Amino acid sequence: MHRELPAFFCYTVFEAAGGGFIYAIDVSPSISATTYWRSSFLFLVVEAFIKFVVIGEVFNHLLRVYPPLGRLARVLISGVGTILVFTATLIAAYASPTTFWLISATRILGRSVSVVQCGLILFLFVFAAHFKLRWGRSVLGITLGFGIVASAYLTHWALMADWLFGQKSILLDFVIMATYQICVLIWFYYVLVPQKSATTSAVPLPEHSLELWNRELERLLQQ
Repeated sequence: MHRELPAFFCYTVFEAAGGGFIYAIDVSPSISATTYWRSSFLFLVVEAFIKFVVIGEVFNHLLRVYPPLGRLARVLISGVGTILVFTATLIAAYASPTTFWLISATRILGRSVSVVQCGLILFLFVFAAHFKLRWGRSVLGITLGFGIVASAYLTHWALMADWLFGQKSILLDFVIMATYQICVLIWFYYVLVPQKSATTSAVPLPEHSLELWNRELERLLQQ
């Protein structure tokens, strides 16, 4: 996987190692709450960047028959998406400063990442359906899992912002953890379980505006 999907491979390693590290800080009685929230915020920053790189990698695989467009989509999503999220986080954090600004910034960052991620993944599915692009098995599973996780986190942050559950908000954490484990099982299935082979005849690429955009972009890059 580290050759075919290097960004997703880095994401899985980071989540396993980083999540374990944050949990160890959380349960350690000798580490202060301030240290925990600083570590959690830093973890979210790195995680957000890797997530956008993964989504860009999915776009690149989806447009594998149009290499120039795939590379452009990967750069735009990885760069512009990251800048957009952190700009929104900084503006919101400085617009409403509080005593616990670090906690507020962490939650704002979580909501911003979830909103942009949900929008990008929804666009991915609509884009692929409109241009009749063929999904790779592993890429489809990764995108589906990311969409479920992003939707669950977005709901979690929205409920936390309104404080609807009060002191019972810890129940939301268990729901989020259970949802994430379901998505891990989805990734295991799509990545590790071999696909049944089927004989299909060669189908020519559909002639649509993507082909024109790809030709023009390739011509510009060669100049």
